[in-house]
Amino acid sequence: MSLEAAITFTLAIFIFGITPGPGIFAILARALNSGAKSCIPLSLGMSVSDVIYLILATFGLAAIAENYGGLFTAIRFIGAAYLMYLGWKMWTAKVDDEIQNSKLGRPSLLSGFIQGFLISASNPKVILFYIAFLPTFMDLTKLSTSDIVLVSGLTLLALMVGLMLVAVMASSVRKYLKSQKALKRLNKTAGSIMIGAGLFLVSRGTS
Repeated sequence: MSLEAAITFTLAIFIFGITPGPGIFAILARALNSGAKSCIPLSLGMSVSDVIYLILATFGLAAIAENYGGLFTAIRFIGAAYLMYLGWKMWTAKVDDEIQNSKLGRPSLLSGFIQGFLISASNPKVILFYIAFLPTFMDLTKLSTSDIVLVSGLTLLALMVGLMLVAVMASSVRKYLKSQKALKRLNKTAGSIMIGAGLFLVSRGTS
C-alpha cells in the first residue's frame, strides 16, 4: 500500500467510524453521563471488533455473515437488550453530589470493553462493508502478513481517534451543566440515547 493510499484509507475509516449508528449513540450517551475518559474502553471494544471483522474480510470469509446468521442475530439482541438496560439505569439514576462516583458513572474497563465489542460484533453488516471497501486499496489475493498488520493498525487508529473525538465533544457539553436539575435532564437524555441505540441495533438487523 502506498503512502497516498494509506492516508486515504485512514481518512475513509475515520469517516466510517463517526457515521451515526448504535456505536456512536452509545459513545454519546456514555460521554454525556460519565465523561470522555469512560469512553476509552467502550471505543476500544468497538474498534477491536471492527478490526476482527476487517481481518476476516481479508481472508475472504464473507460467507460467515450468512452461515452464522442465527448466531449474529442472538448477539445483536443480547447487545441491544444490554444497551436498553443501561439506558434505563441512566434514566432512573438519582442525581446527587456523588453521581460521579456511582457505579453507573464509572464502569469497569472490562465491562466497557465488552459493551463496545458487543455493539460492533452484533452488526455482521460491518464485514460486508470491509469486503466491499478493501479491494479499492489493495489486492486481497496478494496480501502479506505485513499488509494485514498495516491495515489493522490504521483501522484501529482511525476508529479510536474518531470515536474519542465524538466522546470529547459530547463530554464538553456536560461541563456546562452543573445544577441538579440540569444533571437530571442530562441523565434522561443520555438514557434515551442509549435506549435508542439498542432499538436502532435491532432495527438494522431487520432492514
